[in-house]
Amino acid sequence: MEVQAGESPSFLNKPTVNPARARLGFCGAVFIMLKSALGAGLLNFPWAFSRAGGVHAALTVEIFSLIFLISGLVILGYSSSISGQSTYQAVVGHLCGPAIGKLCELCFVFNVFMICVAFLVILADQLKKLSLSMYELITGSAGNAMPHHWYTDQRFTLFLVCLFVILPLSVPKDIWIQKYTSALGTVAATYLTVAILVRYYTRTIPEGLPSPSYKTGMGFWASIFSVIPTICFGFQCHECSVAIYSSLENKKLSNWVMISLLSMFICFIIYTLTGVYGYLTFGRNVAADVLMSYSGHDVLMIIARLLFGVSIITIYPIALLLGRLVIQDPLLRHRQIQSSETCIRVALTAVWIIITLFIALFVPDISKVISIIGGISAFFIFVFPGLCLIFAMQSQSISGRLRWILTAWGMVTILCGTFIFGQSIFFAIMQVFHKL
Repeated sequence: MEVQAGESPSFLNKPTVNPARARLGFCGAVFIMLKSALGAGLLNFPWAFSRAGGVHAALTVEIFSLIFLISGLVILGYSSSISGQSTYQAVVGHLCGPAIGKLCELCFVFNVFMICVAFLVILADQLKKLSLSMYELITGSAGNAMPHHWYTDQRFTLFLVCLFVILPLSVPKDIWIQKYTSALGTVAATYLTVAILVRYYTRTIPEGLPSPSYKTGMGFWASIFSVIPTICFGFQCHECSVAIYSSLENKKLSNWVMISLLSMFICFIIYTLTGVYGYLTFGRNVAADVLMSYSGHDVLMIIARLLFGVSIITIYPIALLLGRLVIQDPLLRHRQIQSSETCIRVALTAVWIIITLFIALFVPDISKVISIIGGISAFFIFVFPGLCLIFAMQSQSISGRLRWILTAWGMVTILCGTFIFGQSIFFAIMQVFHKL
């Protein structure tokens, strides 16, 4: 939808096409945004605060990143309104051309794939700690190591969960169970934040033990850059933002701006409280998965592990579905055999789960995965929205000064995203080979 010559464009009140699909209200959109953003990255935030060099440095980077995070959401909403497309990949392909659209699809599949790996790594951590907690409760031998058997290994338990729970949930075309578990991620995130605050104010440090240390010893800029991938991973909801926008009843961009601001502000509060108090509780010794730093017989944290574990089990199939559709649709078009859809879907699902499980079993901790995912997420938060804005400015009739300002902002976001991708991959490699 272009603004005709002689009209005065209202950038924040531009409606979109296809109003028949509008079914989502303001509160519903905010809730779905929260559900998409509040996830596995929450467990990594206290560790990120430690890597950043403390609370002040981490908060500075987080607030600065929010500008680009919100900007990316607004740009994607505007891009959806002028293109009439309802998925992230379709918007990029429509505005930026088929070549960039294909690149977006490849990045999308890889990003979702690595997110599934992160889910399984976190699930393995929680299974390990829950197994130890159950052993201590049954035997009453708190503090003793659990005897190692093949059937007590969390890797075997993770395999069973993938085979008997995740695979059956992932095979169907439509993940209908999502409507029953849509609030679980937000409940798990909120409970974890409250539990960390409660445990910080009720903790006791045994006599003779030193207080937690809060210095990391890393250089200032290295510390600042090392926390960016975690922030990108934690706040990312941009992949589903186009679908959310296209389902809104009120598609005015001013309404979408308010939805983006409110949802990101709530995420900021939850992530910040978790990061600050998790870091203050354990200092530089906090684990990459903060729940692994707490005692195995802490009832508050046992509940948190259960909530997060169940939440991940129900979210994994949804992430798999998003990636599978991108791969499956071209295969079906190429073969042109509708009856083979079930076989292709089952095969892709099984292969996806097997490969992500294999990788997750050999990943030492979640921080290694998040460093990679954070870099890939920079494409969806910075690079592709920046490209969409630049191409949109070439096709829309907007006043000259505003067009140049928005084009310049698109270039800035692309440069920032490219830099974040490069440095996050660099730090991921350094972590693997030099154990920073």
